[in-house]
Amino acid sequence: MSRTAERFVEEFYNSFTSEMLAADEPAEVVDRYYAADVLQVADGIEIDRDKLIAHLRPVRKNLVSWRYEVHEALLEREKLAARFTIHAQLRKGRMVSTEVYLFGELTPDGRLRRSTQLTRDVTPEAVAG
Repeated sequence: MSRTAERFVEEFYNSFTSEMLAADEPAEVVDRYYAADVLQVADGIEIDRDKLIAHLRPVRKNLVSWRYEVHEALLEREKLAARFTIHAQLRKGRMVSTEVYLFGELTPDGRLRRSTQLTRDVTPEAVAG
C-alpha cells in the first residue's frame, strides 16, 4: 500500500465511523469495511457480523464526536498491528478515551476479516481514580 500503516488505521476507522453514523442502514457500511465472515475478539468477547451490527446501535445513538489517535501501526500485506486511542464525546457530554491494541487480518481488498483487541479505559478520570 502506498499509505503508511498509521494513516491506513486512522482513515479506516474515521471513514467507517463517519459512514456508520450517517447511514440509514449500518449493515451496508459494515459490509464495506468488514468481511462477511468477520470475527473480532475484543477483551475475550467474540463479535461476529451480527453482533458487530448490534453493537453499533447504541454507538449511533450516543456518539457525538470522535478522534482516533494512532500511536503506532504495522501493515504487512494482509496483517495489521496497531495501538491507538479512541477519544469520544457522548450525547450527554461525557468524554471517554479508550486505548486499543489490535492485531488483525485484512482481506485483499482492505476489509477487516479477523482481529484480536485488548482495550483499556484511559479517560483521565478513570486513570486518576
